[in-house]
Amino acid sequence: QVTLVESGGGSVEAGGSLRLFCTGSGNTGDRSCMYWFRQAPGKEREFVAGVDDDGSKTYADSVKGRFTVAKGSSHGTAYLDMNHLKPDDSGTYFCAASFSPWSWVRPECRPTPRYWGQGTQVTVSS
Repeated sequence: QVTLVESGGGSVEAGGSLRLFCTGSGNTGDRSCMYWFRQAPGKEREFVAGVDDDGSKTYADSVKGRFTVAKGSSHGTAYLDMNHLKPDDSGTYFCAASFSPWSWVRPECRPTPRYWGQGTQVTVSS
């Protein structure tokens, strides 16, 4: 079993920056795919950015050029650098991931990651 915990959220003014962290504990294994999602009040959860098992990175169009996602140096960790923040970036940010304990087995990343964190709040004021 794996537990994901997000941290680093907070309140900033438009144009500011934040770094979010995702820390996994438990059997985070040898291979992973790690993603960030967000949900604003009254809106559906949406994909923000992620790093797949092969290291490829994907971003939502709305954050391209402003956000940077990466895995951390320790297994089961990731971070999201958010720059030039806009009020529309406000919401609860969730870390999601899948892991494989064996180097020869790919983690099951689709259709949805297996593990989810509880979320961290990001508020961007205009």
